[in-house]
Amino acid sequence: MKTTAWDQRLDVRADDKNLIGHAGVVLLRKVADRVGLARALAAAFPRGVGRGRRDRGVVLVRLACAMALGATNVLEAEQLQRHWRHLFPRPVSDSTLRRCLASADGPVAARIERIRAAIRRVVWTWLALRPGGFPWISVCGRQLTGWYVLNLDATVVTCSSRKQGAAGTFKGTWGHHPLGAWVANTRE
Repeated sequence: MKTTAWDQRLDVRADDKNLIGHAGVVLLRKVADRVGLARALAAAFPRGVGRGRRDRGVVLVRLACAMALGATNVLEAEQLQRHWRHLFPRPVSDSTLRRCLASADGPVAARIERIRAAIRRVVWTWLALRPGGFPWISVCGRQLTGWYVLNLDATVVTCSSRKQGAAGTFKGTWGHHPLGAWVANTRE
């Protein structure tokens, strides 16, 4: 059987002209596909008609991926998707994102909430099936079952700046200060 999935010709490399930024989005999208999130979300919306109509489940999954990468509005979500165009064809426009969100009225939102709960149960079941179960954190020799520990830290990423009036950090450098988060339980 021939597949038409978005990842059928996926090749991981770092020496090509078609590289994408934010490569972590591939893992987010694969997890969403593996647990059936997009398919389930699509079923929450009324059946649409019309040529070129976008799958609402895929639209919401792409929006969630963009938000995980820092998008704070639908325009930023559309712009982030342009970085992925070699991987996920046809970026979802901001107007399509708005229409999708606007169509999530009370009954649709309730179905989405039930779907989200069901998908979370699937993911937690899979995590429990890992050898040794879920890696709970230990503090002072005591296992903290049910606790998830996030370590947050800002790191300076130096860069050059020729902007008028720009001032360096206390160390005399210019840069960005992204906030990173690591899950202590899984060391990710």
